[in-house]
Amino acid sequence: MNKAFRAVAGGVAGTAVLTLGLVVTDVETGYRIGIFETIANFVGTPGQVTLGFALFVLAGVFAWPLVFVAVEGYLPGGPDPAVRAIPFAFVLWVAFVLTAPPGIDFPLIIPYLALTLAAHLAYGYIVGAVYAQLDESEVERDVGTSA
Repeated sequence: MNKAFRAVAGGVAGTAVLTLGLVVTDVETGYRIGIFETIANFVGTPGQVTLGFALFVLAGVFAWPLVFVAVEGYLPGGPDPAVRAIPFAFVLWVAFVLTAPPGIDFPLIIPYLALTLAAHLAYGYIVGAVYAQLDESEVERDVGTSA
């Protein structure tokens, strides 16, 4: 299975977990953050929550996993792609936090930062783990058929 397909498969699984984490963040902060609306605002379409969610999914499933494949060899964390994807996800989280909606102040900033960090790190780990697992499945299948 090629790297791009494996990465996109990881992106599907990772985006599902990241979405859940961001929805939990919205719930825990009393829906005052509006994460998907913030994404829509960032791209110049205020109030278009559905568009914000769609862009979030497209980036999470396709863009970021394919960027991960491109930079994977330069990331720290040893040979395990799941571990190497964690610093990659941390960088995504930093960008996410820097584009946060204005007006997140104390005490909401604490759960916002903690929950979004946990969600992004889980996303990275899952993208890398699925990416690696699909590669290992192919190796095991090839070894099993050649014996």
